[in-house]
Amino acid sequence: MRRFAFITLLLLSGLAQAEVPETDWLELMPPSDQQALEAMPEIDHDSPEAMGTFDSKGGLKQSKGLPAVMYSTKTVAAMNGKNIRLGGYPVPLETDAKGNATLFFLVPYPGACIHVPPPPPNQLVLVRYPKGVKLDDIYVPLWVTGTLKIEKVNNDLADAAYAMDASKARVVVESDL
Repeated sequence: MRRFAFITLLLLSGLAQAEVPETDWLELMPPSDQQALEAMPEIDHDSPEAMGTFDSKGGLKQSKGLPAVMYSTKTVAAMNGKNIRLGGYPVPLETDAKGNATLFFLVPYPGACIHVPPPPPNQLVLVRYPKGVKLDDIYVPLWVTGTLKIEKVNNDLADAAYAMDASKARVVVESDL
């Protein structure tokens, strides 16, 4: 009996340490938005932001005239309160005394902070990570694990439809791929 309890304890501790399966960014977008995004025409990237100049609000805000799906804050109710692991690129907002990012947007592709158009709000996640993560390069992807919440965030830099209280954030390494 004691041996059975020990083996069970070992198995359970191994499961507890296993990483949460990856969530795809499209899982954060309702099917109607996915269809609208797929049907969207090519977007012109000739704008003041593309030339390196930004308006007073910053670079992630949507400019006028894009298809409605690019402004969508529609969310997927089943994702609310779910523990997920999401891969993406950081857009730092706040750092701690050591220079580690404690508040950042996670975006699905690199350069979203300087290229236009930015992702729709339902493809931006505000990450709160009090432990902080060292960001040497915003073009290096992160894995972020935590509880996802449907939460509309309006920031001078961007609008997001989701927020996450992260329990873990780390740089993606080659062995992850």
